[in-house]
Amino acid sequence: MDPKNINVLYVDDEVNNIISFKAAFRRDFNVYTAENAAVARQILDENPAIQIIISDQRMPNMTGIEFFESIIPIYPETIRILITGYSDVKAVVDAINLGQVYKYLSKPWVEAEVRNFVHKAYELFELRRENKALTDKLLEVNKKLEFLARQNLLS
Repeated sequence: MDPKNINVLYVDDEVNNIISFKAAFRRDFNVYTAENAAVARQILDENPAIQIIISDQRMPNMTGIEFFESIIPIYPETIRILITGYSDVKAVVDAINLGQVYKYLSKPWVEAEVRNFVHKAYELFELRRENKALTDKLLEVNKKLEFLARQNLLS
């Protein structure tokens, strides 16, 4: 696995956090950043190859969970990680139930932990993609077998 194939979008309304994230991980991953959910959505629309999204929970206009919930219908395969400086049980529950979040991280983050979670998230992304491809192939083969079985019944 080449880490440079991993595309990560980091969303945070605090510019210093964005700068820190990019500085910490730009050599490890392709890092995209956004200061709010609207800009993040635009980046996703322009870069559909983004596999992992890390979003701050508390942002003006739209929380991280609300952002995740809004993109699920369009980008269901992205792996979502919520990061926050606050411990809020309701946010954790909503993250899991509404935002379908893979991991929940606390600020300030530990670089090694974030790096590990991003690698694990990418592995999950790839496994899901491979599973979908195999399922699609199986369905196609099954259709062909059904067709052949019908042909044999008719003859």
